[in-house]
Amino acid sequence: MTARQALFVGGSWAEPDGGHYEVIDPATEEAVGWAPEASRDQVLAACAAAREAFGPWSRTPPEERAAVLARAAGIITARLKEYASLARAETGATTGTARAMQVGVAAARFRRYARVEPAEWAIPPQINEAGPMGRAGVLGALAVRQPVGVVTCVTSYNNPWANPAGKIAPALAMGNTVVVKPAPQDPLSVYRMAEALEAAGVPPGVVNVVSGRSTGVGEAAVASPDVDMVSFTGSTAVGQRIAEVCGRDMKRQLMELGGKGAAVVFDDADLGSAVAGIGTTFSFYSGQICTAPTRVLAQRGIYDRLVEQLAAYSGRLKVGDPREPDTVVGPVISAAHRDRVESYIELGRKEGAVVVAGGERPDPPRGFYVAPAVLADCTNDMRVAREEIFGPVVAVLPFDDEEEGVALANDTDYGLIDYVWSGNVARAFRVARRLRAGGVGVNTVGRNMEAPFGGFKRSGVGRDVGSYALHAYSEVQAIVWPG
Repeated sequence: MTARQALFVGGSWAEPDGGHYEVIDPATEEAVGWAPEASRDQVLAACAAAREAFGPWSRTPPEERAAVLARAAGIITARLKEYASLARAETGATTGTARAMQVGVAAARFRRYARVEPAEWAIPPQINEAGPMGRAGVLGALAVRQPVGVVTCVTSYNNPWANPAGKIAPALAMGNTVVVKPAPQDPLSVYRMAEALEAAGVPPGVVNVVSGRSTGVGEAAVASPDVDMVSFTGSTAVGQRIAEVCGRDMKRQLMELGGKGAAVVFDDADLGSAVAGIGTTFSFYSGQICTAPTRVLAQRGIYDRLVEQLAAYSGRLKVGDPREPDTVVGPVISAAHRDRVESYIELGRKEGAVVVAGGERPDPPRGFYVAPAVLADCTNDMRVAREEIFGPVVAVLPFDDEEEGVALANDTDYGLIDYVWSGNVARAFRVARRLRAGGVGVNTVGRNMEAPFGGFKRSGVGRDVGSYALHAYSEVQAIVWPG
C-alpha cells in the first residue's frame, strides 16, 4: 500500500500543498501508505466549500439525505474486508476488532442515521391573560430541529472508522455539512469513508477531508469563520484549546475527551464477571480507549482475590501480531506512545505500586508492544491513578465501605464511564446514581448504542449516540402562533 493519497475538498480529489508523509503500521513499523499534508489555504477552502454546500444540502428532504447514508452503509459493508485490512494496518488493531468494532460499527452508524426521525414536535398550548402584550388568547408552539451549519469533525486515532462515522452520519442526517480532520496517525481509512460517501451520491462540498501532521491543519479547521460547530474526540488538553477558540466566536461544541474510569467492585460481586469485564476492556485495542476501567476499586474482602485473578487473566492475553486470529492485544499506536505508557508503569513502581503482571516489552522484535500491566497497592493520589495513560495499564485500589468506594470513584478530574459490580442490584443502582460520570455500567462493560454518550467534568461537553446525536448536531427553533 504505497499510493499517495489526495485530499477531498469540494467534491474533488486535490494534491496537497504540503506534500505527503508516511503512515506507519505500529505492528511492523513498515509503511502503510502516504497521507496528504494540507496547507492552511486548502483547509480554509474545504470550510468554504462546506459553507457553499450547506444551503442546498440543508434544504434536501430528510428522506433523500437518509438514502445517501443508507447507500454509504451498503458500500462500506461490501468492502468490509478491504477496509478492515487497511484499518488494522494503520491502527494495529486485531483483525477481529478492525472488522467488527471499527468498520462494522461505522457501517452500523450510517445505517442508524439513514432512519428518518421527526425533526419537530408540538408544545402544549398556552393560555395568556390580557396584558401589555395584547388581548387574551391561546398560543400554540412548535419546536423544530434545524441544522447547525458547517461542522468541523476532529477525530481520534483509536478508531478511524467508528469515530468519524459517529460524527459524520448524524451531522449529515440533520442537514449539516462537514469538514473532517482525521488523526495524523491513521487518516487513510477516513479517505476510504469519503470515497464511499462520494460513491453513495453525497453532493460536492457536503463532505470534505483534510489531513496533516501540522497542528496548523486542525487549528485552521476549527478557527475558520465558515465553521459553526466543532465536534472533537481526543485528549482533554487539546479539547481545552479547541474550546478556547470556539468560545471566542460562540461556536457550538461537542467534546468527547479523556477518561479514567472507575470499576467499583463490592465484596458480593460475581468476581469472575468483574475480572473478565475489566480484563477485556482495559486490554481491548491495547488500552487505547477512553471508556476503559483503568481504576479498579476493590472492597477489602475480595481485594486480594481480585488482584490475583486479574493478574492471571492479563497474563493469559496473547500479545503479538494483530493479523494472527488468536491475538488479543496488538501494539499501541507509535513508538512515542509506547515510551509514554512504559514511563507510567515505571512511575507507578517509584510511587509505591506493585506491578503484579505485565508491563514488559513482549518478544516481537518489531512493533510498538506493551504487555497489559496490573498495578496493585495503589492509592488515589498516585499519578498512575489520576492521569489518563491511554494504554493497557490498570491500577487497583482497596476501599472499606460504600461511602469510601463512591468517594474514591468521584475523586478524579474525569467522569466519562464508570462501572459497578455487586450482587445486590439495589445497591449497584444506588451507587451508580451517585457516581459523577456520563455513563455507568452495572455488572457489565457492554454499551447500549442508543444510550447517550458523553462525560462529566473534564471528560467532555454534550452527548451523542442514538437520537442524542441528532440533538447534538442541531439547533432547536421555537415557532409560536395564535390559536
